[in-house]
Amino acid sequence: MADTAPGTRQSRKHDGWNSSLRSLFSLVMVAMLIVVSATLVGLDYHRSRNAAIADAEANMRGFMGRLVDRLGVLSGDTTALVNLVSSVANSFLVPPPERMNDKVAVLREGITRSPHIDGVYVGYPNGAFFHVVDLKQIAWRMALDAPRGAAIAVRSMEKDASGTSLQRVLFLDKDGMQFSERQLPPTGFDPRTRPWYRAAVNGTAAVSTGPYESATTETPGMTISQAHRGNPKIVIGADVVLDTITDFLARERLTAGSVSFILDSVGRPIIHSDRVMMRRIMAAKDKDAPIVQAESDPLIQSIRLKPPTPGKADFVEVGDRTYLVMVTPLESALLLSGNRAVVAAPLDELMAEANQTLVQGLAISGSVVALAVLASLVLAHLITKGLNQLTASANRLQDLDFTTPIDVSSHVSEISTLGGAMNRARDAIFTFALYVPKELVRKGIESGQFSGRSAWRQEVTALFTDIYDFTTLSEKYPPEEVVAMLSEYFDIFSEMVGEHEGTIIQFLGDSVFAMWNAPAPDEKHAEHACRCALAVEERLSAFNETQRRKGLPEFRTRFGIHTGTAVVGNVGAKERLQYTAMGDTVNVASRLEGMNKNYNTTIMASGAVVAQAGTAIRFRPLGSAQAKGRASALEIYEVLGAEPAEKAPVGTPPISAEEAEGGSREST
Repeated sequence: MADTAPGTRQSRKHDGWNSSLRSLFSLVMVAMLIVVSATLVGLDYHRSRNAAIADAEANMRGFMGRLVDRLGVLSGDTTALVNLVSSVANSFLVPPPERMNDKVAVLREGITRSPHIDGVYVGYPNGAFFHVVDLKQIAWRMALDAPRGAAIAVRSMEKDASGTSLQRVLFLDKDGMQFSERQLPPTGFDPRTRPWYRAAVNGTAAVSTGPYESATTETPGMTISQAHRGNPKIVIGADVVLDTITDFLARERLTAGSVSFILDSVGRPIIHSDRVMMRRIMAAKDKDAPIVQAESDPLIQSIRLKPPTPGKADFVEVGDRTYLVMVTPLESALLLSGNRAVVAAPLDELMAEANQTLVQGLAISGSVVALAVLASLVLAHLITKGLNQLTASANRLQDLDFTTPIDVSSHVSEISTLGGAMNRARDAIFTFALYVPKELVRKGIESGQFSGRSAWRQEVTALFTDIYDFTTLSEKYPPEEVVAMLSEYFDIFSEMVGEHEGTIIQFLGDSVFAMWNAPAPDEKHAEHACRCALAVEERLSAFNETQRRKGLPEFRTRFGIHTGTAVVGNVGAKERLQYTAMGDTVNVASRLEGMNKNYNTTIMASGAVVAQAGTAIRFRPLGSAQAKGRASALEIYEVLGAEPAEKAPVGTPPISAEEAEGGSREST
């Protein structure tokens, strides 16, 4: 039968997890800071991202506006020149070589006033051709092998009276003076087969053709042409080199990876800001065809398959990269009219500043979190310092150590209050411990044997002591002096029993009942009991010397030691338990203490003790004797001394107490 009394300390298994206050406090603070910081950084990044996209969209609209304006200027200047030449009756109504000077004067003035125009020409229904070229273009200088100092070249393709084709080139200086003429072999060039001629002949308004490569220089360009009002079979044309537009597209990039291009009505690229891509576009088409064939490009294909809303920025996924794209129709200018301008910027480049802000925000947040961790550790340390001191004090109370006062200073009122409560508990336990053997309580708690009313068999070594003729001494001295002397006497036992791994079970008047191997296990319990008795005897010699000097009586103490099986446990009422040992082993130890007077000895032990202690203790055999109340004889020995603990010789391993009861061992 075993009862569990209220308040009995039992080991309990913790459910779930637990951690230190410092760790929990730091974890909570860090978690809160991370959540707050992540929220703020996320909001700031979202704001920066939206602002970057809004800025990019505004820049794209601005770019589109500038592109339209640029095309309007190019179209307006070129159209004005072509319209001027074709609207008046002048020298262009007759083919070359007639009125050559007048033709040169008009077209030279037009080129000078419009630097973006590559050349102006006139095609006639009889196949004649008249062309004025600005030699600032290196391609023309190389194609015509222009002499040094030439600023204008005049190409003339005409037929003589016999119908033979002739080609000649006149070179003019910057002032318009002719200083060189060169005859060239016929090339078979017929203006009537060119797209610009076919598009404008017999028409009434200017038209745009291209882009395509120039037949002579192989440079990409476009043409604005118009039929002469005096003779619709005569067509005046002016070339605009596309480098002017591609340079503008390349120069106006939003980011390093941004591209802009122009798509025709069916979504094929005709102009691109990337010169390499532009060369590929031009190489993929027939030189005489105004519409090019699209080369495979993931971005262009994505826009063709899912065109964004015109005039509004939208996102386009291309592989693992996202682009912000804006498409604008080109309607106001003659050049590229009916086509669509596209500008696309990689989102990661647009977000570079926002990403940098994000990294900075994360770095700042990380620094704040790190500082917060340090601050939380410091604060948690200040809190846990007091708690650790209280825990240490509680552990000392568990060990029944009352030497150190509980002095916990803290700015936390709850910890200060708990410290005061611990001090009051310390005083109460200290008072209680005066009436209960501390070692018994400590070892019982450590072994877990204080769990209510219960008992079990246990091999122990019991030690009983008694003071010779103590009753007579008590009658001779006042009770106060007797108590004082007896208290000093018991202090010796309390100290020595504790030092030798034993436990004082009870003080019985002038007697002491101590036990080994319970409640705490001790493999050398018999040896330790003998060493304890010898140590107490040595300390009593000094105690009695002091008694003699004071004129007080000496305490002559007898010891009885026996090893055997006893019933050990907690006995008593529910509200008042006592830890003790019962049975023949305890009774024999008490009887051996009393038998000392028959043999004139001080410390007497049984054969079971000798069997357990081995050669570590020196014994003198006294033979066998009959203990009172016991049927069988008992082998008895006098304990003489002990070998040093570290030099004790190795003997036969100890045998059980039951085996030792059968006979004696020869002592050394």
